[in-house]
Amino acid sequence: MRHILPGLLVGLLFGAGLALSGMIDPARVLGFLDVGGAWDPTLALVLGGALLPSALSYAFVRRMKRPVMADEFCIPQNRIVESRLLVGSSLFGVGWGLVGLCPGPAIAGLVLGKWQSWLFVAAMIGGMWLQRFFADRGHRRTPQFAG
Repeated sequence: MRHILPGLLVGLLFGAGLALSGMIDPARVLGFLDVGGAWDPTLALVLGGALLPSALSYAFVRRMKRPVMADEFCIPQNRIVESRLLVGSSLFGVGWGLVGLCPGPAIAGLVLGKWQSWLFVAAMIGGMWLQRFFADRGHRRTPQFAG
């Protein structure tokens, strides 16, 4: 419970920010991404406005020895850009550009009962399951050498 409540509160705050800024509206996001057409620049203010508190938070966190609610920070140690990362990030960008949703806004949209969000989250869970299925399948094919 010590970790669940802060996570829930931060998630609610994040979701409220996404809803208030219009990031859960696929049409608005697609309007922002349509730079060559009827471009809607208003989400640039949201993105730019998020940079200042993020930069200040990172500067503050870097001075801390450990998080307040955990034993250590969970910072990825892998600095290698792998083909899996490139393919996954490309699929993410293409998907975002096609439907105007990404995981955070889609999950926030569930609360508002948007059918697009429900469809997106169902497809996302299916994609996660497929990724795990093929990753596990590939792992089983890897020869295991014992001592």
